[in-house]
Amino acid sequence: MPLSVAEREAFLAEPHIGGLAVEAGEGRAPLAVPVWYDYSPGGEVRFLTDGDSVKARLIAKAGRFSMLVQRVSPTYRYVSVEGPVLRADPTTLEDLTRISARYLPPDAVSGYVQGSDLHALVTFRMRPERWLSADLGALG
Repeated sequence: MPLSVAEREAFLAEPHIGGLAVEAGEGRAPLAVPVWYDYSPGGEVRFLTDGDSVKARLIAKAGRFSMLVQRVSPTYRYVSVEGPVLRADPTTLEDLTRISARYLPPDAVSGYVQGSDLHALVTFRMRPERWLSADLGALG
């Protein structure tokens, strides 16, 4: 069963690993890679990556990407979003800390942030235009 707007936005806001996909060019399947991301209901999807990475170059060229997040324990649930890149900015210390804190234990965030090359990172922001979602537990 499809999720309501509030349910899908709340689910996307949880700290799942995102499966990011972006067009990789003619004769190629889309590039699909896992990413840490940040989202608040009604807002933008944000993730950061090395500015020289393959995914950064492909996203800059395509101007859009999609992301899938899922839960595999009962009940199986997923949300997929697609949209245009609104901005790609140098990653700030605040961006890196906020996204890292979603995925790491509190006592590991500072060390992770300090060990990161902040100057090499770029933060992409996407406003979801298209949504697909379901909770398959309701079918059982």
